Amino acid sequence: MCGIAVIVSGIKIVLSSLDPNFISPIPLLEQQTLFSVDDIKEVLRRRGPDSLGCKKVLLRSGVSSLPGGEQDVVAFVEDEAPREGKDSHMDGGAAKEFIRELQFIGATLQLRGINPIIQPLVDISGNILVYNGEIFGGIQMSSDNNDTEVLMQHLGLCCPHVSSPHNKAHTSGDRQSTVPELLSKIKGPWALIYWQSSSRILWFGRDAFGRRSLLVHWPTKEDPRFLLSSVSPHASVNESSESANGDGIAKIDFWEELPCGVYSLSIGALGTDDYLIGEVLKHDWTDPKLKELITWERTSVQPKSEDLCASHQKVYSRKEDSPLTPSILMESKLASTDCLLTSLPHRVMIALQESIMRRTALNTIYQATSVDYTNKCNTPVAVLFSGGLDSMILAALLDKCMNAKYEIDLLNVSFDGPFAPDRISARAGLKELQKIAPSRRWKLVEIDADLLKLTSETKHVMSLINPARTYMDLNIGIALWLAASGDGCLQDETGNDDTCGSVKYKSAARILLVGAGADEQCAGYGRHRTKYRNGSWLGLNDEMKLDMQRIWKRNLGRDDRCIADNGKEARFPFLDEDVIRILLDIPLWEIADLNQPIGIGDKKILREVAHLLGLSEAASLPKRAIQFGSRIARESNRKNFGSNRAANQASAGSVTIHRNNS
Repeated sequence: MCGIAVIVSGIKIVLSSLDPNFISPIPLLEQQTLFSVDDIKEVLRRRGPDSLGCKKVLLRSGVSSLPGGEQDVVAFVEDEAPREGKDSHMDGGAAKEFIRELQFIGATLQLRGINPIIQPLVDISGNILVYNGEIFGGIQMSSDNNDTEVLMQHLGLCCPHVSSPHNKAHTSGDRQSTVPELLSKIKGPWALIYWQSSSRILWFGRDAFGRRSLLVHWPTKEDPRFLLSSVSPHASVNESSESANGDGIAKIDFWEELPCGVYSLSIGALGTDDYLIGEVLKHDWTDPKLKELITWERTSVQPKSEDLCASHQKVYSRKEDSPLTPSILMESKLASTDCLLTSLPHRVMIALQESIMRRTALNTIYQATSVDYTNKCNTPVAVLFSGGLDSMILAALLDKCMNAKYEIDLLNVSFDGPFAPDRISARAGLKELQKIAPSRRWKLVEIDADLLKLTSETKHVMSLINPARTYMDLNIGIALWLAASGDGCLQDETGNDDTCGSVKYKSAARILLVGAGADEQCAGYGRHRTKYRNGSWLGLNDEMKLDMQRIWKRNLGRDDRCIADNGKEARFPFLDEDVIRILLDIPLWEIADLNQPIGIGDKKILREVAHLLGLSEAASLPKRAIQFGSRIARESNRKNFGSNRAANQASAGSVTIHRNNS
């Protein structure tokens, strides 16, 4: 996990292709800003504690060598240093002019690669990259490679110009790809900012599902800079600006979640008032398989009566299956003609196992740059753990992917001590995991919190969830932030429920497996059952599609920011491209059957996977969102509304927080 940012000053931004109504303020000689570069560095450093770096690109006007001597833009790369209003590259005595620059900031949590790296990376051509992500496929990687270094090499071979948003650029020679074509190939979560020096283009974006956070500030009168950052500095949390539209004056938050996609900012000719122009374009994904996943079209949605009968018979026969041993799992993976692979639950299970394997492979960095870390930490991977269906599946499959010498931390948060539903199910889940994998040392890390005592912590999390601002977002954010910290207690080795044997413990795992995406893809939410009752299979499919296409805005950016603030990296096995593809290929009535009761028909396919793994108790557990399972929602309602009833009458989940009064 890394923290990345860029600050673009002295350039008038043109957004006509994205928002025809956007009017960019004119850059001023003396720009007033709401927060400093140091404010951004402070919040990024929490995400990337291993290193912090900064590079500047200084822009100035010059005379082109082309006939006619047209104005051109010249870029200089330098390390960060204090600057005056005068351009240091101009002759002495030149008039004071705008500071036109791009300032790149990168904070790194390094999990892959032999040698330590410090972002931003700069190559011999003056290209600059800050990258927050992993490459799990699409670009060749070896076990000792670092993702950022490999991507930098490939980006350096890309065409030095922009194609139009709907037309491919012409390519020739070794420059085989445009930047959007290269980024479309990547399998895995990412957000990036890349300066292509030869074309004077700033590329930026995030993966097609938004698994890594990237916030954008479009220039306003209050702050005329163009900004991109993984997370919001504290000073900008309460800020908004006014914008005129057809309905009058609207309030606009300082930060927005950048919609998924690849964007370019082309810096060109001087404006009439001696400022530079930067035109922003959004580019199409070019990989056809990725486009299919984004559209999220399922072939088989509406069953015939015989389909439902056959499905019910298969479910009955699957209950007679015995749990899979590790040897059977490997045989099913290698033998493509084996009858096991014809079973839909087996196919899903194998896809999830391979997804987890990709996300937990221990790369060479553990032996190279983190010797002290290896000696102290025998638990490189942890699971955000409620003891529910999704986290139990992740834990059981992680056991099959990791060497037996490693321990596995199960991170569980409660705002009601041992009485919270998630604490009860977590303790039961621990016993079930110990039963199916007795040779593994499982450590249930119980993290207890009192919401009334979390005053400063609540304000901090409010800055992390920004631009989200409802009590539901805040409750989820606090629960995730505390759970990801891994700072709690361990029970005695026997797994007894009494607390007398507990010891303080802080998980050192830097990789956290999270179950995000399971409910959206497998009909796990209560609203899915409502849509099914009102609109049958087509209504259910439409709601699930909507959930997947807005998960970047409603969930993933917020979750990424809250988890990464602890110097940990969230990884989402259910949102692996291959897992999404397999789930889409399965008929909807095999994914879920909402004619069946809660705990049976919702997420039916995952319940069958749990049975195959020997998790019979977890297979029947109902869905509980973290804010309810941990009981933070109840405590928040009492604190902010006086009672649960008052909160329900106010629809607390959608009530906007008045940040200044928190």
